Amino acid sequence: MMALLDGILRLALLFATLWGALALGYRIALPRLGRWLVVGLWLLAGSFWLWLAWQGARLGPLCAMAVQMMALLSWWRRLTPAKHLDWADDVAHLATGNVEGHLLTLHSVRHFDWQTPDDARGGWERRVYDLHRLKAVDLFVSSWGRPGIAHVLVSFGFSGQVPGEDDFVAFSVEVRRERYERFSEIGGFFKQYELAIIAADERDAVRLRSNVRGERVTLYHVTLSPDARRELLLALVAAANDLEREPRFYHTITANCTTLVFAMMRRIIEGLPMDHRLLLSGLLPSYIHDHGGLVSGYSLHELRRRGDITERARRAGDGHDFSRRIREGVPGWEPSERRP
Repeated sequence: MMALLDGILRLALLFATLWGALALGYRIALPRLGRWLVVGLWLLAGSFWLWLAWQGARLGPLCAMAVQMMALLSWWRRLTPAKHLDWADDVAHLATGNVEGHLLTLHSVRHFDWQTPDDARGGWERRVYDLHRLKAVDLFVSSWGRPGIAHVLVSFGFSGQVPGEDDFVAFSVEVRRERYERFSEIGGFFKQYELAIIAADERDAVRLRSNVRGERVTLYHVTLSPDARRELLLALVAAANDLEREPRFYHTITANCTTLVFAMMRRIIEGLPMDHRLLLSGLLPSYIHDHGGLVSGYSLHELRRRGDITERARRAGDGHDFSRRIREGVPGWEPSERRP
């Protein structure tokens, strides 16, 4: 029993030492030399307590690390997300909006024409959508070769005044980076970034991933009722409005593109269970398929195969009919299958 307790103590000391070093390394506001000095001192102290534990000491190392961690956590809890920083151009504005009657106004819809992954022309504009014409919800899953890891976008389709000229707006939950700041998955665990909900034209958000970054993009038509479609759209807008008022930190696991959408869906559809696939965004279509949320009559493999829009997107380029062309052959979007 004592050997087990000693093992637990050593693991706890090791975890606290490593977690504290990463937290300080990513978040302490010091020049690089000062930051590395603080991290080095933390590692030195933690290593010393761990060495004492290996020598058979228990109470001393435990108390010493507890004091260190209390001081660290006191600082950690005082870190607050920022509202006004020099944001990167692609996350400069959140998808804020308001509803008057049956009209939804989104104040900042991004319509960039991406030249390279880091360079784009275009800007942001106010757009108005008729909620009576909301007819579809689609899920885009963009992957770049890491098993189970992907980025998820939710797109809403509105029937156009002219047949075949539907309008789409895609929502993306993203890291709100400062200008020239690069994304780090590890940094996402340590309050390095704020959270953003972006609204964008599909020729922007989808083309960026399929045509410019060279990612593989798959489209799944989601079979929600008209009321659920509307509630999901308004929930995303409300969440963006909340972020505008009160910023939040992005978190690689608990506050990302999958977990936020799932939390909204759970408010709309009662009884959706938690699942390990919600931690791996690339597995989200499997979860939705198992709970009857994708087009029926197809296996997940067939939906994935027919929903792979990568080549269609590249052929469509920046054409005005981009959204129509990428949906050709996607289950739920063939003429005989379109939902009202």
